[in-house]
Amino acid sequence: MNLKLRVWRQAGIDAPGRLVDYRVEGVTEDMSFLETLDLLNESLIMSDDPDGPISFDHDCREGICGQCGVMIDGIAHGPQRATTTCQLHMRHYRDGDTILVEPWRSAAFPVVRDLVVDRGAFDRIIASGGYISVATGSAPEANLTPVPRPVSDESFTAAACIGCGACVAACPNGAAQLFTAAKLTHLNVLPQGQPERYERTRAMVDAMEAEGFGNCTNHGECEAVCPKEIPLGTIAKLNRDYIRASLRAPAKT
Repeated sequence: MNLKLRVWRQAGIDAPGRLVDYRVEGVTEDMSFLETLDLLNESLIMSDDPDGPISFDHDCREGICGQCGVMIDGIAHGPQRATTTCQLHMRHYRDGDTILVEPWRSAAFPVVRDLVVDRGAFDRIIASGGYISVATGSAPEANLTPVPRPVSDESFTAAACIGCGACVAACPNGAAQLFTAAKLTHLNVLPQGQPERYERTRAMVDAMEAEGFGNCTNHGECEAVCPKEIPLGTIAKLNRDYIRASLRAPAKT
């Protein structure tokens, strides 16, 4: 296949950006989208293009790490549901197609270069409380703490979040509630997470709001583009726990 890619190019955080058109030849249906970008970058290097190769995030290329996120034709990770960019294959496109490729768009995710954005805000939310710190002494036998199957299933579903940021990029408000809710739910529903449940919830939600993310108004775009299909109901659990946390510990002045 021969394709036309319209790619966002931006030299740095403070530099102006623009869309640049490129022709990519020799694309096969078995290539992933990132391999298509690799093919384009090889041609840019060989041709001594003044803008140089296109910068984009990637790591495992197995749909696990969450680094590969870009907007493809206005959809986070592209048209294939429950698929990361690195797992999106070119069989979903036809010869001669024009594909628009942009970085995540959010005030909380500044563009570093081209398709690379700074998702450090997610790390800071996790650092504020996304862990269990209760002193337990030596490691207890796992089977000594019974966890009902529905609870473990709910925790595992939430823990599948890879922190890619697609939920934020797709949300009209740039909200991060689905990410934060997933990181809270996978700990808050387990017995081991109960001692710090409300302290954790208050800290992580406050950290999320301090990062400049928008407010959730239940558009549902986050659930639609999540590559791990984190359910929208997770946000309801976050809201419930945050209300309880606020009643237990009044806001500091």
